[in-house]
Amino acid sequence: MTPKKVIIADKMNQFSDHWNPRVIGELNGQQVRAVKLKGEFVWHDHDHEDELFLVIKGILKMEFRDRTETIYPGEFIIVPRKTEHRPVADEEVELLLFEPASTVNTGNVVDERTRTTLQKI
Repeated sequence: MTPKKVIIADKMNQFSDHWNPRVIGELNGQQVRAVKLKGEFVWHDHDHEDELFLVIKGILKMEFRDRTETIYPGEFIIVPRKTEHRPVADEEVELLLFEPASTVNTGNVVDERTRTTLQKI
């Protein structure tokens, strides 16, 4: 396979819905997922996976039970496994997730936003 660059903005322009990650790259059992967020997500954690949230556009608030971290474009936060968290986006946020392919977006919670099969774009 010949390496090919990925233009993040082009991938983000292919969808408009929120809380529905798309796979835009894969390496060593990890996935690079593009997603748009708006509003509050569900409180959850992941028993086996760490997650990296890299903000491309907008401002992400990552809520933990004891504090809130604000992540701006060009910044990222790593949420360690077994850490309860809730992403919040007052306005639309575009971000990349770096996580194992086995990671379910809602972690230990199953609801209408749970995505067990992700589209590759």
